[in-house]
Amino acid sequence: MNPNQALWEKGDFTQIAALMRQSGEAVVKSLGITPPLRVLDLGCGDGTTAVPLARLGAEVVGIDIAKNLVAAGNKRAAEAGLSRLKFQEGDACNLQSVGDQSFDLTLTVFGAMFAPKPFDVAKEMVRVTKPGGRIVMGNWIPNDPTSFVSQLLKISSSFMPPPPEGFVSPMTWGVDTHIIERFGQAGVPKENIATAKDTFYFVSPDKSPAEVIELFRRFYGPTMNAFEAAEKNGKVEELHKQLLELAMAQNKATDGGTSIPATFLRVTVSL
Repeated sequence: MNPNQALWEKGDFTQIAALMRQSGEAVVKSLGITPPLRVLDLGCGDGTTAVPLARLGAEVVGIDIAKNLVAAGNKRAAEAGLSRLKFQEGDACNLQSVGDQSFDLTLTVFGAMFAPKPFDVAKEMVRVTKPGGRIVMGNWIPNDPTSFVSQLLKISSSFMPPPPEGFVSPMTWGVDTHIIERFGQAGVPKENIATAKDTFYFVSPDKSPAEVIELFRRFYGPTMNAFEAAEKNGKVEELHKQLLELAMAQNKATDGGTSIPATFLRVTVSL
């Protein structure tokens, strides 16, 4: 199996996505959607941005590498009566089922950044987007102390064996120079690429930070792998302690629930 597919099918990302719904809707609202519009949501999970896009009247295709998330997305679309929303399996590095210039907007929020071949990802996103259209990415920022997931992944990776040779960190998608180089190789001039910091929220009124970390431990592939590695080294308690301290330090809720802001980089590419 494709290692990236194995990683995202390992847990059940729908459990994490439940914390992200409000921000998914806010991101979509900020895009100024005016139908008719054909949208590709790449690395879509179970539809955190695809569902609100379809509710605004866009025709949406959600593509994800994880079969379980595609199934969960199609179930959500059916339950919501969104006939113009379809989820299908696919790889952001090679969108072989998608024709050239198929979409007005290609959106990927913490999705395509995790695909292992970033130059191929940029090339494919440019290929499937119409001239005059745009690509919008939401990417976590490396080493940003206000980026919750970036810090969570940094802690997790410190308990893991070193990555294989040739591994490109997903976090490089949060660095302007890498973004410009990747889209540049796909034929996009630098002046057509804009970046800005934005904030995403992980929200659960009825779950404490400790319960949220437990969700990441049980259902989020990268954290699950870190705990498995920590178990072999007898460092589970240390990993759990560091993740819990992170969540508690960043939590803004004062009523026993969780509201953790997380800075991310919004990338807009005009074609």
